[in-house]
Amino acid sequence: MPVALRIAGYLRKYPSFAVGTLAAALLSTVLGLVYPRLTGYLIDDVIAKGLGDRLPWLIGLLALVFLGRDGLNSLRILLNNLFEQRVILDLRRDLYAAFQKLPVSWYDHRSSGDLLTRVSEDVTNMERMLIDGIEQGLVAFLQIVGVGVILFRLDPLLAAWSLAPIPFLAAGALWYTITAHPRYRIQRKAASALNSLLMDHLQGIRQIKTYGWLREGAGRFDHAAQDVRRASLKIMKAWAFYNPTMAFVAAAGSCLVLWFGGRAVLEGRMAIGELVAFLLYVGMFYEPVTRLHSLNQLIQAGRAAGERVFAILDAEPEPGHFPAQTLGHLPPRQGSAREVRFESIHFSYRSGREVLHGINLCVPRGTSLALVGPTGAGKTTLASLVARFHDPTSGEVLLDGLSLRKIPLEEVRREVGVVTQEPFLFQASVRENLELGRPGASDSEVERALQAACAWDFVRALPEGWNSRVGERGVRLSAGERQRLSIARALLKDPPVLILDEATASVDTATEKQIQLALEHLLAGRTSLIIAHRLSTVRKATSIAVMDQGKIAELGSHDSLLRSGGLYAKLWSIQSEHGEIQTIEGLFSAN
Repeated sequence: MPVALRIAGYLRKYPSFAVGTLAAALLSTVLGLVYPRLTGYLIDDVIAKGLGDRLPWLIGLLALVFLGRDGLNSLRILLNNLFEQRVILDLRRDLYAAFQKLPVSWYDHRSSGDLLTRVSEDVTNMERMLIDGIEQGLVAFLQIVGVGVILFRLDPLLAAWSLAPIPFLAAGALWYTITAHPRYRIQRKAASALNSLLMDHLQGIRQIKTYGWLREGAGRFDHAAQDVRRASLKIMKAWAFYNPTMAFVAAAGSCLVLWFGGRAVLEGRMAIGELVAFLLYVGMFYEPVTRLHSLNQLIQAGRAAGERVFAILDAEPEPGHFPAQTLGHLPPRQGSAREVRFESIHFSYRSGREVLHGINLCVPRGTSLALVGPTGAGKTTLASLVARFHDPTSGEVLLDGLSLRKIPLEEVRREVGVVTQEPFLFQASVRENLELGRPGASDSEVERALQAACAWDFVRALPEGWNSRVGERGVRLSAGERQRLSIARALLKDPPVLILDEATASVDTATEKQIQLALEHLLAGRTSLIIAHRLSTVRKATSIAVMDQGKIAELGSHDSLLRSGGLYAKLWSIQSEHGEIQTIEGLFSAN
């Protein structure tokens, strides 16, 4: 659907603003049309005849006309800005809602900088098109129609000559519309690439400095900035030719009026005041025509931006967001955990390569299942199906016997907690980050979670305690501190199903012991899936699934798998020889 029709759908939500803007524009245009007529009367019937006593009244009337016109214009501008700002707010809200409903796999193929550009710069370009384009376009249309009617009533032949340039102006506008739109698309794409590169470099500034990559980074940024410059210059070059050319063609209308109207005055067929009024009306006719050419530039930029914005709104959301796509709800919990079952799971990413092949597993309530195996075996992919970040290509994931496909996504996500290897903290306070797990948590609940996560001591020592801000992505905290806050957040959420994805892989041994102690509290009484490379962290799991090339190669307890002498026993032996086995007693004892 064209961008204009999509925008019209948003405009229809606010009919009172639309009617108010139209009424103010119509009345101000009507008052503006009085000025040339009064000017002609002033010259021919007041000044030429020496009726000086009428002059003050006529000037006063003109002042009232200008006051009314400009007052209505002020009202129109105010109403239009209120109108369009509501539309832009709706657009931004819909964009954010769309981001929340899009599947995780969608983000795997987009850059954050590009998405940020669409929400900020592209919506701003649409805003300019809406505020200036619709408002000025409406006024221009009313003024052109009103003045055109008056011109033909005053002198049809002279009006026809004055409008002779119109076909050339229309042809120029069509040419610019057709040729400029691709240029604006390229420019928006280049600006998006520049913002994506800048975001990457800002987030990786420590790596850039550490590896001495300053010159290379600057070179890449300069290359992207040059792409934006070149794309923008192509737009400006076309505009530099188009705008003055159209202004010259429009001026030809006034020249034709002066030629034919001047001859009519010399021959006594037209009074001087009538010619002056006619010239003023011609100026009023071509002024909005010229303005429309300028608006065409905004419209093309807005169209290109709108296509990028609506591409997000039209993207297919992940299933399960709408009641019509679900058939049931989870039964009440039996205790503090739920059963997780995988039945004949096959899964392929968009590339088409199948990464999971017929997985069948059951994790009873309150037990733990460890997923181990070489990198690329499918461990994280399998666990992500439980949080429904993806849906299996075939087969079912069941929670307490009910397929996840039949449960609303919001309900699924309430039941599942995830602690990842690289915990994400927002640029907010410690407490605000924790309340992501339970909005509105009480002070005592927050404190208990921090204590259970072995984080209370370091949080209390921060300058403002749990009101201290952690910096972007938690940069003001150590890796171990960030991980313990992530565990505290999961404790606050209190989910019946927990996924630990390499939760201790990126910390040192001393920090790992603190995190393992926090995990002991977190895992107690819950159904848990633990992904790990270090086998020391899973030896006390209820059962261990060894994955290899998307299949379950072995399944059993730590002791039984060692006795079988298979892949797990080999991995254990390798890690033991390299001193990587560190026994952390009691980690899974509660399960």
